[in-house]
Amino acid sequence: MCFHTRIISTAEEIESHYGVARSAKEKKAGHEFIYHHANGYSHDSFWIIPQEKSDHMTPMMWGLLPHDKPGADYEKYYKKSIPWGAGLNAQAEKLFDFYLYRPSALTRRCIVPLNGFYEPHTCEKPKNFKVPYYFEQKDSAIIGLAGIYTITPDKYVSFSILTKEAPEGSKYATIHNKKNRDGEEHRQVIPLAREQVEAWLSDDLVEKDVYGIIDNDLPQNRINTYSVSKDLFSRTVNSDRPDIVDHVTYPQVQIPF
Repeated sequence: MCFHTRIISTAEEIESHYGVARSAKEKKAGHEFIYHHANGYSHDSFWIIPQEKSDHMTPMMWGLLPHDKPGADYEKYYKKSIPWGAGLNAQAEKLFDFYLYRPSALTRRCIVPLNGFYEPHTCEKPKNFKVPYYFEQKDSAIIGLAGIYTITPDKYVSFSILTKEAPEGSKYATIHNKKNRDGEEHRQVIPLAREQVEAWLSDDLVEKDVYGIIDNDLPQNRINTYSVSKDLFSRTVNSDRPDIVDHVTYPQVQIPF
């Protein structure tokens, strides 16, 4: 699952990378969403490229809200939904079945532009502790993740990052090696190559086409990953700082990449 991300590219840099634009109102406001470490449970806002206006980018809150209920009480909803992930991730396998995801599957897909994201690797010896790993795209400063979004009746806009089963032996499964509390398989995000973005945001896709893109996401040989400071998961240390992506080695971790 993906609950920790990094985006330090400016709005102009994201616009240039994807060939999109903010609204005149947003441009005048001058909003920037910069996080060296964004913890999903803070439900921060990010620049998102939506299917409905795929030549634009717009702020959305991280954590999918139900499309058919008012969003004004989002804090209460997020708190109640913590046991099942607070809408931060959406399982791609349930995209066309689960009531929260189904309304977005064909008409409200999106791209989540990031510089990278963090995943935990669990070490069991000499004691059980988690080592954070940073993931980034080798050949691009910005990596685009597949997502979905909703708009509530009172116009709150929120998104979720799609995940799927990680292949055994992949970088994702090797790093994120601990199954969740329900015993589910290792998960991974769905990064898309730059040339897949237009297809993902197309209105012409049917279910088969959507899964065709999901099943053929960015190859893992275009992904770089390395261990970083355990401060990332600390509740007492500020991890939203530039050096949080500095490489830190751990003698307990022996991973060949």
